[in-house]
Amino acid sequence: MREIVTRYGREGIGFLWVIGEPLAFCLGVIILWSALKPAYEHGIRLGPFVMTGYMSLLLMRHLVTHGLSALQANVGLMYHRLISPLHIFVSRFVLEIAGTTTAFAVVYVILAALGQVGLPKEPLLLYGGWLTLAWLSTGLAMTIAALAIRFETVERLAQLFMYLLIPLSGAFFMISFVPSTFRTVLLWLPIPHAVEMIRAGVFGEFVETHYDPIYPIIWGGIFNAAGLLMLRLFRERVDVE
Repeated sequence: MREIVTRYGREGIGFLWVIGEPLAFCLGVIILWSALKPAYEHGIRLGPFVMTGYMSLLLMRHLVTHGLSALQANVGLMYHRLISPLHIFVSRFVLEIAGTTTAFAVVYVILAALGQVGLPKEPLLLYGGWLTLAWLSTGLAMTIAALAIRFETVERLAQLFMYLLIPLSGAFFMISFVPSTFRTVLLWLPIPHAVEMIRAGVFGEFVETHYDPIYPIIWGGIFNAAGLLMLRLFRERVDVE
């Protein structure tokens, strides 16, 4: 609750903006793409294709960018013995995941009502892909935030890093669209695996997908462990600030 008040204040729509922001962005992109592109992309309806990609991108982007500022926004709490950086990150991550997940569900219901998408073909795979992407993104967020505490230039480069990830994330294309020469290279990255899992859960076996469910989980574990370790090592720098 304190995180909600810190981020959005006591007045206005407050927590609703956590849902409203990604919801507005996703619907805006769907409307724009629908006006510029044909109704189908490689045999897939444009609406659900954009939804699965853009909501995945928003989840990752929000967790990383808002995680980067988590400690600075709550630095006063660090003087309390019982409060650790992990508590601050967890509260912010829960807020972002809850907001983006709710926005995803709302967009899904809207597209379903319009006849653009049916029920998920493999719900467990959809949920697994979404949670895997969240797990991977929280680890990436803590790793970047910890490095930013130690090296000031990391904070300036974080936004550039996120922009570079956009064309490599698989949010706006599927691995099957990519020539086989580059497909293997893209699958070295863990993020496209999670996005492909989400799309496989929505579209089912009728759409060609390429992913290894274990690969992004392992990378998520590495990032989370590295982030927690560095936050512990660099905590004194946060306290001084």
